[in-house]
Amino acid sequence: MLQYFGMQIILQIIIILFSIIIHEISHGYAALALGDKTAKMAGRLTLNPIKHIDPFGTIILPIAMSIITHGSYVFGWAKPVPYNPYNLSNQKWGDAIVALAGPASNFVIAIVFSILLHVGLSQGLVNVAFMEMATYVILINVILGSFNLIPIPPLDGSKIFFSFLPYKYIHIRHLFERYGFALLVFFILFLWNPFMIIVISIARFVGILV
Repeated sequence: MLQYFGMQIILQIIIILFSIIIHEISHGYAALALGDKTAKMAGRLTLNPIKHIDPFGTIILPIAMSIITHGSYVFGWAKPVPYNPYNLSNQKWGDAIVALAGPASNFVIAIVFSILLHVGLSQGLVNVAFMEMATYVILINVILGSFNLIPIPPLDGSKIFFSFLPYKYIHIRHLFERYGFALLVFFILFLWNPFMIIVISIARFVGILV
């Protein structure tokens, strides 16, 4: 039992590691497509985990969450991929496009593995090990993508929200940026469980989660 639990933690850590790396790389490629080569010049458009690992967000936090929640869910982050918004060809929507690329990549991963799992199950081609792995991939990426769309700095959702915010409401942006960390801590401490329930319920309703 203990060995199985340990393998679950390792599996979750590997999945979240590569999910957040793809998330960050997607930001970099979106910026590159819009004319900014900052991420490319920094050597961050690579799947090499060494280039992206944040000691706390990529290693310590995911392991701690997996142990505390008994493998129910795990979360983390990587070092943000740098980009220069002033280099983007689309100055109005560039920030939003780059920000949206990260969560979008997570949803694409979740959809691809959901299709593989559904087809495999219908054809009797999957075993328990693949089903468990695919379920973790889907769940982690749905949660990662959804969480990052929350409009609280420094999450991606805040950049998308600010792109739609008229300039006359710039004080709202400054307020969010000033208290972003406090708002994020409040959300995680008091709203995380309802958030998880809503996200998982929607994922099951649309058929992404089996």
